[in-house]
Amino acid sequence: MTETKHVHVIGIGGSAMAPLAGMLREHGFQVTGSDSGVYPPASTLLESLGISFYHSFDAAHLQPAPDLAVIGNVIARGNPELEEVLDRRIPYRSLPEMLEEVFLPGKHSIVVSGTHGKTTTTAMLAWIFQTAGKQPNFLVGGVAENFGKSYGLGGGEEFILEGDEYETAFWDRGPKFFHYHPDDLIVTSLEYDHADIYPDFETYQLAFRRLVNLVPRRGKVVIWGDTEESGPALRRAAEKAFCVVESYGFGTANDWVAKEFVVEGERMRFRVEHRGRPFGEFSLTATGKHNALNAMAAMAVAHGRGISRKQVAEALETFRSVKRRMDVKGEIGGVLVVDDFAHHPTAVKATIEAARTRWPGRRLWAILEPRSNSMRRKVFQEALPKALALGDRIILGGVYRAQQLGDDNRMDPEAVAADVRQLGKDARVFPSSDAIAEHLAGAAKAGDLLLIMSNGSFDGLCEKLLKKLSATGQVPSEAKAR
Repeated sequence: MTETKHVHVIGIGGSAMAPLAGMLREHGFQVTGSDSGVYPPASTLLESLGISFYHSFDAAHLQPAPDLAVIGNVIARGNPELEEVLDRRIPYRSLPEMLEEVFLPGKHSIVVSGTHGKTTTTAMLAWIFQTAGKQPNFLVGGVAENFGKSYGLGGGEEFILEGDEYETAFWDRGPKFFHYHPDDLIVTSLEYDHADIYPDFETYQLAFRRLVNLVPRRGKVVIWGDTEESGPALRRAAEKAFCVVESYGFGTANDWVAKEFVVEGERMRFRVEHRGRPFGEFSLTATGKHNALNAMAAMAVAHGRGISRKQVAEALETFRSVKRRMDVKGEIGGVLVVDDFAHHPTAVKATIEAARTRWPGRRLWAILEPRSNSMRRKVFQEALPKALALGDRIILGGVYRAQQLGDDNRMDPEAVAADVRQLGKDARVFPSSDAIAEHLAGAAKAGDLLLIMSNGSFDGLCEKLLKKLSATGQVPSEAKAR
């Protein structure tokens, strides 16, 4: 690696690959890349750093040959650039291997893992460490609003990482987070996900138990400890620890306990006790008790690294979350359009509940695209209707890339909608984002909240909605994304 000068990133438009390219560029490498289309925020980041990239895959892009190729986990055999790498024996690595070999040596590795909340918690941690003057290095699976980007190379002692359980690369089917060697580890939650690579919940849990087992004796594992809500899986995972384990939650048996919640508009205040003693009062520009859980996980790790309660409170007070987490896109004619990443029934439930708290009194449209590899499958078809029925009106889009799945395996949006109607709520399915935008432009009324949920672009639904709504001659109001 010491002789490497030119790195070519295959799949550079990915949400983690573009930040990695930026990190490599800032680290001193010459970086190029390619993907089947590169869009904001990835394209904006790459252009701002002077990284040249192609909007297609072609073997000619490896002329002259780079010293090293970084291959994204969505790149499969048959890709012309991957085939060229293999034919010519160009050295290659995965994203996690680059972190492991280039950025993590000599750093205190703080890894945030779990089914839900890891992106927000990672961003919180990075901001707490930044506020405390610790110049953190970090990589988040989304744009951290306080920093305006997904990564930072501050040069401090810690490297804060979002620990993704998804597979590493075509030659390495193990989870990415095995490469991150955590000194401190957070496990926010454990629910079955990624049904495309984990055949059952037991296999999914096993990956986390093995991750916990990697933490050294001098390290720390922090877990959500409300057993009735988090389930026994987290406790079973914690049993594999050879280090201190701390729990957080709302039950008094936890080491860190949040209580006395007060919601004031878009701000939430709460008190925290640490091992039965008052620790402090904290304020977040975010509602929903799941955000208090995220904050407690972050403060538990920060406290262990010598950051004071006052510094934690200051950071949380000014924390601005992550793009696509309750992201206000605009308000036209009294109709508020909000974008969120929710892509699991539990996340859908938490997102709707938080939106209810933040914007009380509005009629809430829950609008979902079945897009993630698990949501596209029938694995969540029974649990999803109950979560969606927390909205007032429910709209489902078609299954993303439905043709890739057989009828026996593919989620049926019409069946989900029928089950929602059985729960007493109006629910409809539309074949496209254009059809959804057309319907909402006519059906939404002043005071409504249109909550768009997808882990992708939903084929530009937010933008299409704003355009349709503004056709009345009104201009979108200024709205800060949170």
